[in-house]
Amino acid sequence: MVHNMKKILLCWLGWTDLRARREPEQVGLGPIGEAVRSREFDLVVLLNNYPVEETEGYSPWLQRLTQAEINLHHQKLSSPTHFGEIYQAAVNIIIELIKKYGKDSSFTFHLSPGTPAMAAVWIILAKTRFPAELIESSKEHGVSTASVPFDISAEFIPDLLRQPDRELERLSAGLPPEAPEFSDIIHQSTVMQRVIAKARLVAPRSVPVLIEGESGTGKELLARAIHRASPRRAKPFIAVNCGAIPVELLESELFGHEKGAFTGAERACKGYFEEAEGGTLFLDEIGELSALAQVKLLRVLQESEIVRLGSRKPIRVNVRIVTATNRNLMNEVAAGKFRSDLFYRLAVAIIQLPPLRERPGDLTLLIDQLLEKINADSSSEPGYHRKKILPAAKNLLLQHRWPGNIRELLNTLFRAAIWTSKDSIGLDDIREAMLPEQAIPGDGILHRPLGESLHLPELMNQVARHYLQRAMTEAHGNKTVAAKLVGLPSYQTLTNWMVKYGIEK
Repeated sequence: MVHNMKKILLCWLGWTDLRARREPEQVGLGPIGEAVRSREFDLVVLLNNYPVEETEGYSPWLQRLTQAEINLHHQKLSSPTHFGEIYQAAVNIIIELIKKYGKDSSFTFHLSPGTPAMAAVWIILAKTRFPAELIESSKEHGVSTASVPFDISAEFIPDLLRQPDRELERLSAGLPPEAPEFSDIIHQSTVMQRVIAKARLVAPRSVPVLIEGESGTGKELLARAIHRASPRRAKPFIAVNCGAIPVELLESELFGHEKGAFTGAERACKGYFEEAEGGTLFLDEIGELSALAQVKLLRVLQESEIVRLGSRKPIRVNVRIVTATNRNLMNEVAAGKFRSDLFYRLAVAIIQLPPLRERPGDLTLLIDQLLEKINADSSSEPGYHRKKILPAAKNLLLQHRWPGNIRELLNTLFRAAIWTSKDSIGLDDIREAMLPEQAIPGDGILHRPLGESLHLPELMNQVARHYLQRAMTEAHGNKTVAAKLVGLPSYQTLTNWMVKYGIEK
């Protein structure tokens, strides 16, 4: 779809603006009125935290000053100085506008209306995620472009942007205050805080855990943390890539073999199950197992015993199973590619690792920590000297979607650090180190085979339930916010959808 470039003004509705409608002789037109009268815009988007009744009549009054379309969005904030809520409200609106009008839209953020916290967030967004012109206005001096004397990057974003999460607090009830086992997982986003909270809850148990997530999201790192936080921490953690073992060797690798079981078997050998005795066996890329291997694995899980290749004697094993896949195993079961009985054995606790593009606030931390790791690991290499990253280069990294997730980010930083002879990694260094952006890997929802295994109504139900539940979680149960996250016009429409798809009675 081709979009005409829109000139869009975004700002919070301030108290002076509301007074301007009632007392123009005292306050003039107000900051917003001054801006729309002196500059041309196609669309004016107003974010409002005041009670609805206090803003009645403002949009029609403002419309007399401009030909631009005016949209008023009510945003409920717990406080007009809550950085996290202000930040998230602004980001949600901007993303909606980009989806509707295209990436080429020209944004202007007005700093004068609202609180200092609101102005600070506009500056941060304009200098990091969403490049925009910053303006300010006053009755005495009119409207002018705001001069920001330094390039603000995400390294200046304060910790106050961290959003409180009621669901996280509920999940974390009763957990120990410190969880050093998970300290290697760099994060501050609420979505990852929920992941860590769930992992901490399940770690002390011996139930199987299934970790789903795209390649490069850190599934093995999370599996190791779960093991270290469990009572099995003193026992082995054995990691196995199921996709890397040839089919003909899988049984021997997993369950071991006796001497003479096959040509070349000169001595008896333990398999991965026996090596992990008392500890954790991590089966990565579990979705790659052949049908025969799935049957054999299911039997081991049911009986808690293995039989070595070339033997008839069962051996009891006490192993906790943690599996991981970059596929959607529910879809694989529906397509007949993965056994449903094995899936339900493995998926007692399911943890979804989000891709990096769905972890707001984590990318800056990861850039800093990964570059620090590269500096530390490379310090003994001949000719290497410590590197830092310049703000403009970091901002370019923040704008990338990272289809390869954390692994792609680490490799990009490593290439830039190696190829840069200077002490600082600049914009051109990062451009040269980055790979061309690829298509985002999906779960194959648009490319499934037609036939008896495809049931379109159920497929539509899965999609609707998935996004409705995600929106309600991200909005902390606020239906108005959740409706906006999924592009529905109102909370009433969202409620109707939730009833239709069985999420709410």
